[in-house]
Amino acid sequence: MTIVVSAAVLMSPSADVEAKRMSYTIDLEEGLVSGAASKDTRPAQTQEASGTQPSEDKAQSAGEPIAQTGRTAKPDTPKVDWQEFRVKSGDTLSSLFRKAGFNDGIMLSVIHGEGEAGKLQRLYAGEDIRFGVDSEGQLVAVELQRSRLETLKISKADNGFLGNTEVRKPEPRPAFAAGVIDGSLYLAARDAGLNDRLTMELAGIFGWDIDFVYDVRKGDSFEVVYEELYIDGKKFDTGRILSARFINRGTENVALLYTDNNGESDYYTPEGKSMRKAFLRVPINARVSSPFNLQRRHPVLDVVRPHEGTDYAAPPGTPIKAAGSGRVQFAGWKGGYGRTVVLQHGDNITTLYAHMSRLGKGIKNGTRVKQGDTIGYVGSSGMVTGPHLHYEFRVNGVAKNSRTVKLPDAKPVPSAEMARFRQFTEQRLAQFNGFRESGRQLALASDN
Repeated sequence: MTIVVSAAVLMSPSADVEAKRMSYTIDLEEGLVSGAASKDTRPAQTQEASGTQPSEDKAQSAGEPIAQTGRTAKPDTPKVDWQEFRVKSGDTLSSLFRKAGFNDGIMLSVIHGEGEAGKLQRLYAGEDIRFGVDSEGQLVAVELQRSRLETLKISKADNGFLGNTEVRKPEPRPAFAAGVIDGSLYLAARDAGLNDRLTMELAGIFGWDIDFVYDVRKGDSFEVVYEELYIDGKKFDTGRILSARFINRGTENVALLYTDNNGESDYYTPEGKSMRKAFLRVPINARVSSPFNLQRRHPVLDVVRPHEGTDYAAPPGTPIKAAGSGRVQFAGWKGGYGRTVVLQHGDNITTLYAHMSRLGKGIKNGTRVKQGDTIGYVGSSGMVTGPHLHYEFRVNGVAKNSRTVKLPDAKPVPSAEMARFRQFTEQRLAQFNGFRESGRQLALASDN
């Protein structure tokens, strides 16, 4: 059995990070490894167009026919000629039909067809639309390619038109990346070949235990096995992180993606503990401007007053997330705290979010929220000197340092699934260790 994979391997740990992309073949039966190193190439990214913003990688002038070809599906199938156009900002379905030579009456007969034909009315810049006509010039098909994976196909039927959406399933292939942090996780991950989405996902997996703004140190390292997605044998995007290892200040953290019997996927330690915690360590993507300090001098009143929370400086309007699932105990104006939300989590824990510019949609007293829900937005309401979030974490009414307090874990793998999980873990760790060993061999070969 032979597997072809790619890797980003740290080539010179003692100097600045130099990550190279590795392509190599592993023969699992013979234990042989062969490969070649090349300079880093980023995984190709494909983004679906949204709104009416034109896609950057489609420079074809909109409104101009891209191709007009004839095709014959079968020897006895009538020939169909196609006209294809790139949708641009400002185009309407009516204008595209007219460019193809069809009036609004024909357009209406198409969108009023059966099945999903009506979805043709939703157009986005950057999509490709093509019209198929028979030998008599009659419209027999319309196809709208929304992405590499999704195409709306409408064809002539006995009583009008019939539409359906065809969704292609990409082929996932495992790939490997590794790096050592010299400046930041973002820079090291980029040098290792990880795109921004995978880097954010990596930080999110370990974010319950590691504060990536303050806890990461030079020399920390990471290794990731992730999916590369292929269509027709060509890579076009990246998928999920399958397993990851992050060493922070000498402490090893390992996460494995596991799908349970109910089809729910999440990340767990090799022992079956959830990587999630019942609470987010940080409820906002921002820097600490004033830490938890019971002897702090108040910046407005100029008196020593305990600072029973942590302040995070961020631009006005930055979303604030619920640190954990719970119920809104209070939502409104709260004296010097300004516009504030207080969440009750179980019997003994509350979290407070102050100085908001506005509350999140639907946030009011008694509302149930889930971890990660947006409950409000950064502002400067109340007694403050500038826009920021003031965040408090209380246990039995006593203020705790949210950055250091021990957070309760989320639910582990159920005991009824542990046998299945252990078998899965052995396979996933074997895959992970195989990539690591192959990467080391290739690094040594490259150095020689």
